Amino acid sequence: MKKKIITSAIAVLLMFTLCSCNSAPASYKDGVYEGKSGVYQTGEGTEDVGSGYGVIKITVKDNEITACEFNTYEEDGTLKDDSYGMKDGKIANQDFYNKAQKAVKACNEYAKSLIETNDPEMVDAISGATINNTEFKEAAYDALEKAKAAN
Repeated sequence: MKKKIITSAIAVLLMFTLCSCNSAPASYKDGVYEGKSGVYQTGEGTEDVGSGYGVIKITVKDNEITACEFNTYEEDGTLKDDSYGMKDGKIANQDFYNKAQKAVKACNEYAKSLIETNDPEMVDAISGATINNTEFKEAAYDALEKAKAAN
């Protein structure tokens, strides 16, 4: 009998938890929205670690994210592209360059994943590009807040 009561109590608690988590989905106004993350800064003396921020542009149509573009930038506004990780236009540290380029390529993967999931929390971090993932989510939430506010 005691087991039955405990099992019932757990079932009721679980139902309550599930119901309270399923709040109404956000409503977004159709349009193109841009969001920006805060600036990530490295610690002192870590020259082989990047810093900067992310910018996302999302397109919302019928309450769904239909397009997404995400890029990261150096603190001075320079786009992190094929030259990210180089010094004076040359690869000074191959390992750092490879890691930097992995992070650049992850930007497209994060954007594709957001279109598929329509939820920044469901966009998994890619090993070697976790800072980009944090910047991505922060920028995505910023853009989605603008889409909600426009509604």
